[in-house]
Amino acid sequence: MKPTILLGLLAFLVPLLRAADDYVPGPDSKPQPGVPAGELIKFTFENSKIFPGTTRQVTIYVPRQYDATKPACVYVNQDGVQWNAPTVFDNLIARGELPVIIGVFVPPGVVKTTNAATALDRFNRSYEFDGLSDAYARFLLEEVLPAVESKATSDGRAIRLSPAGNDRAIGGGSSGAIAAFTAAWERPDAFSRVFSCVGSYVGLRGGDRYPTIIRQTESKPLRVFLQDGEHDQNIYGGDWWMANQTMASALIYAGYEVMHVWGVGEHNPRHGTQLFPDAMRWLWQGWPQPVKAGRLPLERIGPIFIPGEEWQLVGEGYRLAEGTAVNPKGEVFFTDIPNSKAYKIGPDGTPAVFIADTKRGNGQAFGPDGRLFAVATGTQQILAYGADGKATVVASEIAGNDLVVAHNGNIYVTNPPAGASNDPSKVWLITPDGVKRVVDTGLKYANGVALSTDQSLLYVADYRSRWVYSYVIQPDGALAHKQRYYHLHEPDTDDQSSADGLKVDRHGNLYVATRLGIQVCDQAGRVNVIIPTPNGRITNLVFGGEKFDTLYASCNDKVYKRKLNVTGANAWDVPSKPAAPRL
Repeated sequence: MKPTILLGLLAFLVPLLRAADDYVPGPDSKPQPGVPAGELIKFTFENSKIFPGTTRQVTIYVPRQYDATKPACVYVNQDGVQWNAPTVFDNLIARGELPVIIGVFVPPGVVKTTNAATALDRFNRSYEFDGLSDAYARFLLEEVLPAVESKATSDGRAIRLSPAGNDRAIGGGSSGAIAAFTAAWERPDAFSRVFSCVGSYVGLRGGDRYPTIIRQTESKPLRVFLQDGEHDQNIYGGDWWMANQTMASALIYAGYEVMHVWGVGEHNPRHGTQLFPDAMRWLWQGWPQPVKAGRLPLERIGPIFIPGEEWQLVGEGYRLAEGTAVNPKGEVFFTDIPNSKAYKIGPDGTPAVFIADTKRGNGQAFGPDGRLFAVATGTQQILAYGADGKATVVASEIAGNDLVVAHNGNIYVTNPPAGASNDPSKVWLITPDGVKRVVDTGLKYANGVALSTDQSLLYVADYRSRWVYSYVIQPDGALAHKQRYYHLHEPDTDDQSSADGLKVDRHGNLYVATRLGIQVCDQAGRVNVIIPTPNGRITNLVFGGEKFDTLYASCNDKVYKRKLNVTGANAWDVPSKPAAPRL
């Protein structure tokens, strides 16, 4: 094509693209006769401990209809006041199309330089908005919203915000949109409704990982409105237009309530501003009925979740609930390491002390002979407890962490470095005749350990990496063909998965206790689903109950249980060969 023709074509197309991007707000976005206007209150917030040194001006919108005798619903927006939101709220609240909502508009923080003549401020927008951690959610919940509630309207009405996630929405554009989604994703108990315009779900600070994480994580009670345009930017961080469509696809796959409206616009708020009134109506439809969680298809490992079965609290008040074990009766045991106690969960579901002094016991597992084998961290011993709770020493001089006992009586013990030491970890083998030897070294921090369902493989979690290693067990119990096999997800706040306890089910799937929750992997080493726990913590897990179909999780100060549609495989039982995985 000749240059003059190309230039002429471009000159013809540019006005058309601009016209296509000329989204005009409707009457809901403009002041209407007889509609009372809310009040805007502004204040400077500069005492953050989560983002120290930052300053920003927060704007509060309070509708005229707000009654200070009861808490109001909440809408939080990143990047300050956008979308003509105060006027939209005035109109929709007046017509009863929205509940009474207090708006909180939060710009990103700036760390002021000590000398503006010679240096720039530090601009926190990407740091605060684009990261996938819970820091921004905590900033809102622990710092900004309490500061908002310390204010009052010009006529003296105290500001009271509902603490319920079902009464809160959060939104933004670009990096502000992913910040809104992350806050809701991390804290669905605090934000259940998300408005996202031209969201930055790309490779800036890991946002491109969201579609995979959404597909694999048990669905949360969220309702999400997505907007983007086909002329959104395609730059070093990724293709925003494609990323937003991929987000929508992931949310739909995972069963979320999701509405997406695609346009032809560029990376700007014009289309979002036009859509904002309809987006608010959709996000708040049916309120105060709660937003419901979706349900993952889980086509690879089967429908492990049972509808209506949720986590239930078993016990609480522990200092560090850890190593879990189950006997042939389906009775579950766990330790409280700092208190040096081991608990047995009785028939009524209540934990009671089984061993009063475990010598700071950690991992434990039943053997084929019915004894409870345990790591005594305080004495560097491996102990075996009989039905009377009395211990005999199986091996000494092993600074163990966790252990598993095979059907043939072999014991494998993980031995991580002591304290802050960088010494390599060890994996010990203790044979039934009491002979011990090191069968592997080199992991950063060997932690959880488990046998495959057929007991041909040993799995060891490396706490300080993203890997669970797989070994082939030799006839004499030695380990061969070591591989970094299971590829885990890490939290944004850490460079490690913190993989701890491991267990397997009869299908051959591996359940890994990690910082993100229980990551369930197929036999091919791939994470298929992530199951968060109610308190966001987990150290170990085990399948218990009469049919071994109830998953018990030790979660720091609490222990939970949840019935699943799978059956656990026990190392003390006869090995069984599962079906081959889909590759």
